[in-house]
Amino acid sequence: LQSEDSDTARRLSSDLRRVEQYVEMVMVYLRLDSESTDFVIRTYDLDGIIRAAVRPFAGEFIGRRLQLHYEPLDYRAVTDEKWLGFVIGQVLSNALKYTSRGGITISMPEHGILSIRDTGMGIAPEDLPRVFEKGYTGSNGRTDKRATGIGLYLCRRILAKLGHSITIVSTPGVGTTVRIGLQQDALEVE
Repeated sequence: LQSEDSDTARRLSSDLRRVEQYVEMVMVYLRLDSESTDFVIRTYDLDGIIRAAVRPFAGEFIGRRLQLHYEPLDYRAVTDEKWLGFVIGQVLSNALKYTSRGGITISMPEHGILSIRDTGMGIAPEDLPRVFEKGYTGSNGRTDKRATGIGLYLCRRILAKLGHSITIVSTPGVGTTVRIGLQQDALEVE
């Protein structure tokens, strides 16, 4: 099926990617509290990290006819490539999970602020303050049985360790914007 380009092959590929993502989330969860981390803090080309995070979702964008609006940002970030890539991938996965039409926009509206905006169902105002809590799925998560309530929790923990920040604004029926502040606080470049 890997060499086949059919709806079934794309659906199976998407399901396999989702299983791989859940396994990766478990591994990240276990590594985050270990005595040592494998952070490699350097100056990285943010566009390279974004392209690597988007690539696994290409089939899903195509199969679901969702648009990706992204132009190179030409920004260099002091961060860890692998861990920031995980965060961007998790945010993209959530955006895709809750977007049925329209698309996703990746931009940098302010210097050092990465924005990932979708045209999805949005998050209920009463759920928004709790989206970073471990295990919290909110009303959207209760509707979508695949929600674990662990992804955004991990994102916030990882970004805090990297000296970065994350905020979310959302309007039900309009979409959600995740903003990742790529500040360079408390990071020592190797």
